[in-house]
Amino acid sequence: MLRIYNTLDREKQRFVPIRPGEVRMYVCGMTVYDFCHLGHARVMVVFDMVRRWLRTSGYRVRYVRNITDIDDKIIRRAAEAGESIDMLTTRFIRFMDEDATVLGVEKPEDEPRATRYIGQMIELIERLQERGLAYAATDGDVNFSVRKFNGYGRLSGKSVDELRSGERVGIDATKTDPLDFVLWKRSKPGEPSWSSPWGEGRPGWHIECSAMSCALLGSHFDIHGGGQDLQFPHHENEIAQSEGASGEKFVNYWMHNGFVRVDDEKMSKSLGNFFTLRDVLAKYDPEIVRFFILRAHYRSPLNYSDSHLDDAKAALTRLYTALSACGAGCETEHSQPHAERFRQAMDDDFGTPDAIAVLFELANEINRGRSGLSGQLRELGAVLGLLQRDAGDFLRGGTGPSDALIDELIVRRTNARKSKNFEEADRIRLELDKLGVILEDGATGTGWRRR
Repeated sequence: MLRIYNTLDREKQRFVPIRPGEVRMYVCGMTVYDFCHLGHARVMVVFDMVRRWLRTSGYRVRYVRNITDIDDKIIRRAAEAGESIDMLTTRFIRFMDEDATVLGVEKPEDEPRATRYIGQMIELIERLQERGLAYAATDGDVNFSVRKFNGYGRLSGKSVDELRSGERVGIDATKTDPLDFVLWKRSKPGEPSWSSPWGEGRPGWHIECSAMSCALLGSHFDIHGGGQDLQFPHHENEIAQSEGASGEKFVNYWMHNGFVRVDDEKMSKSLGNFFTLRDVLAKYDPEIVRFFILRAHYRSPLNYSDSHLDDAKAALTRLYTALSACGAGCETEHSQPHAERFRQAMDDDFGTPDAIAVLFELANEINRGRSGLSGQLRELGAVLGLLQRDAGDFLRGGTGPSDALIDELIVRRTNARKSKNFEEADRIRLELDKLGVILEDGATGTGWRRR
């Protein structure tokens, strides 16, 4: 039985979905004004793994990961680049999709953009006003009244008074209380804006996730995830907004992945140790990066260094070396004890370190002569999005994508062509070409071959 560490209650709990056999999961995604960094990569890979295990466990999964395509940083970056906000965000969404693809991260069922849910945000703010939880400030903003929501601070484990005296709370004379946060911002001259009952403006950051998650998954759903840095104030504020508006529980299980550190220091541009994902992928195979992320438990800190990536490369090479020991003529053997230990590891709060240890147990058995276990090694590796490439290709240093990833991209291209989105179809073809894959369109469909 799957057990998940629930950040809200600070304990592992048996997972029981609201609807039998179905899981609804929302994860806070990227703010698209720059390239993805290692922290983004960890969120994408971790919750891709969570979704894969839920499906392996027999659940139907509806996974929503949002895109923030309007905020102060986006507005500033577009102005600096001398381009429209739509041009900027469209470009970085494409870059994000490319990074996710090479990491073997599957597309969510839904990927809503904040600017397409402004109406739902306005409706949510109106309900909060009706319930006395939001007020219009003298500067034209609309704020949430934190002290009027009972239970604020439960996710972060702090009382309102503790938060009030904390360093993160700034002074703002227009707010009833410094803890109050913005739901709707009055737009400044030259900024993008939308019409609302409070005048021209744009949404605050926190309200977008409440509006999008409830619109797509309902006001009460199973799992909400994101990076540990979002626990306060973003997720704390989401709970207050959502439950304040609906009057019912928002989410059953809160999951947060740990921070990424670089050589045991917090990753920061000011410290000069900030790496985009593309910086890392220029030096290391994408599967090595994915393996490195999953080798650590999702809740633990992830310490990046070249030596740790080199160690991950050597470890993944050992697994592929075991796979290369068996040719096409080997009979497939299945070890129930290995499969059971793998399942137990994953059911214990998605324990990928112990699950990967089982992969090495299988590799050791193969190296001792039980070559038939290579099929099971691949099968269990697939659950983690690993070990699906040709072993010889990996060991020769090839960086080509797996067959499964190629097939997935072809399906996405086919769907784009059917919907007459030829720009997206051409982009996918070009992406595959860069990965060394040649597409061959024919009367019966699209075939492919490696260059």
